[in-house]
Amino acid sequence: MFSPEFVQFDTWYFSIKNLKAIRKKGWHWLTRLKKNRLVNPDKTGNIAIELLTIPPEGMTVHLKEYGFIKGFRIVSKDGDTQYWATDVLDMQEEKRKELAKKAWKIEEYHRGIKQFCEVKRCQVRRNSVQRAYIMTEIRAFLRF
Repeated sequence: MFSPEFVQFDTWYFSIKNLKAIRKKGWHWLTRLKKNRLVNPDKTGNIAIELLTIPPEGMTVHLKEYGFIKGFRIVSKDGDTQYWATDVLDMQEEKRKELAKKAWKIEEYHRGIKQFCEVKRCQVRRNSVQRAYIMTEIRAFLRF
């Protein structure tokens, strides 16, 4: 049976529907959040996560229509800020860093496929032919 340690995805796929689908399968998730994502830190109402003072160890907040999540605020050396969230309320920063490194490897893999395999240039319409084209491109990418 397929049972991932964590499901990781980009902010593009962050939706309550997706989070509930992951939870229904009994899996855990970790993802980045957009800075304007609304959360409720203290039962006084929803505010953008960027307005919170989040300690280095993270902060538990309520996500409307989902439940409690743990949010992290990460500031890089150049001052860029990222927000991360997980359904694992006792996650430590070290575990988040470990998982974030894995997520970055996935990002690099996808970028490589897009840049070097030209998957987006597939000009066929039938699903079966598209899948065959994409699988051939991925196979070639992996061989290089």
